[in-house]
Amino acid sequence: MFDLSSLGRWLFYLGLFLAFLGGLIWRAGRRGLPLGRLPGDIRFERDGFTCFVPLASSILLSLLLTLALNFIARWLAR
Repeated sequence: MFDLSSLGRWLFYLGLFLAFLGGLIWRAGRRGLPLGRLPGDIRFERDGFTCFVPLASSILLSLLLTLALNFIARWLAR
């Protein structure tokens, strides 16, 4: 069972990782990565109403995160 010290450390590292990942996504968006504008992202616009479903972008991010987390899990299991 985790004690509070190790749980706090893991939460700290998770927060650093999420901040780093957010910075990467933010920087990629500023460099022209078309997340949110990929073919397969659905957008409905009517008078006073907009519905946006980023289907292709969600699938792409899911694949990239799955690969990254599998790599990290295998690296930590050594």
